[in-house]
Amino acid sequence: MEGSQKVLKQLKALKAKVGRYTGLYNEWEDMKALVELANEEDDESLLEEVTQGFNTLTKNLETLRLETLLSGSYDANNAILALHAGAGGTEAQDWAQMLLRMYQRWAERHGFGVQTLDFLAGDEAGVKSVTILITGDNAYGYLKCEKGVHRLVRISPFDASGRRHTSFASLDVMPEIDDDIEININPEDLKIDTYRASGAGGQHINKTDSAIRITHIPTGVVVACQTERSQHQNKDNAMKMLKAKLVEMAEREQKEKIEDLKGDMKEIAWGSQIRSYVFHPYNMVKDHRTNFEVGNIGAVMDGDLDGFINEYLKAQSMGTLETK
Repeated sequence: MEGSQKVLKQLKALKAKVGRYTGLYNEWEDMKALVELANEEDDESLLEEVTQGFNTLTKNLETLRLETLLSGSYDANNAILALHAGAGGTEAQDWAQMLLRMYQRWAERHGFGVQTLDFLAGDEAGVKSVTILITGDNAYGYLKCEKGVHRLVRISPFDASGRRHTSFASLDVMPEIDDDIEININPEDLKIDTYRASGAGGQHINKTDSAIRITHIPTGVVVACQTERSQHQNKDNAMKMLKAKLVEMAEREQKEKIEDLKGDMKEIAWGSQIRSYVFHPYNMVKDHRTNFEVGNIGAVMDGDLDGFINEYLKAQSMGTLETK
């Protein structure tokens, strides 16, 4: 039964892609007919309509083309994002919170869902660490390029002297693994701890030890979930996170021949960043792997990440990515 449901799901997705292609082709044919009509009638009043239609068609065609670059085994899956503030106390924790909002806004722009799985508030502001689940078609395929260290340069709002500060935060991105995919985890390899939920909203969740932390002893991978009222629900979510991490570790070992996922994550510090966000002395966001940059930093922090994602996918397909 599960196998047939998976096939039906894949069939539905393929039909949707064909339908989108057919729709774009028909739009192109309609536009050509409109241009021919305008030329025959020497009617310049149609110029604005044709230009607008062409721009929309180009954008939709680019989106569909990029989807063909998502060839990974789990690219179509939901994405689990784990943000961690680097050294630097409140400044770094505020930066992690800014990045959290950025990815939440990106998800909203694409009509994707967002669910918080784990949240550890900062000492004075921001967050020390947070894990969220972003649900939507190809969420992991698009967001996997965001994995790495993100660097911020700005005049700190927490510095009374108005000095410029550099802060770092790291992002881990994993695919959510479907329940019908078998992942063999030996229960003896797990260390499961319970604790009382804390952080933003944690005091309102309950007063029992419902939060769950699971350590996979062979790999040292640690996952946690505390946002549900039920210990059972938190454990289910934590196990999903653990499966996702182990699957990506295995996939990376096979494809890239690296030691493991943790070895691929750079130190959260200078020189290891994949992207820099500069608020002072000028405004610019630059990806150091593709050299793609944007001057409108406000739009980026509001979730306009598609330019970076698109350039990464193109560079990856052509083998021109700079390793960071």
